[in-house]
Amino acid sequence: MRITSELHVAQLVRRLFAAGDFAVVARRGADQAGAIFIVARQPGGAFQLYGPAPQSLNEESGERRFVLEPAADEAALEARLAREARFDPDFWVVEIETRDPEAFIDLATE
Repeated sequence: MRITSELHVAQLVRRLFAAGDFAVVARRGADQAGAIFIVARQPGGAFQLYGPAPQSLNEESGERRFVLEPAADEAALEARLAREARFDPDFWVVEIETRDPEAFIDLATE
């Protein structure tokens, strides 16, 4: 059984704070099943965007998996999130600051 988006985001934020890192919910989406996007920022300004993995790459365990999405700069990031808002306005955006984002994010394997 898959946990709600709200609970997944809450767990992510708590795990980051417990590790001494930082997280903020930049956009709150639908509590039950909103898509979650994660912007992982590094000290110095570099970032990576993680979006929800396609269903074909998710395992049957029900855990949320993510894929790295292309976003070269802040303008590309904003454009990607604007496209998502037009498609599905119920998505979440969580911004995190950590040196090792993949320690907190389950990546889908192809």
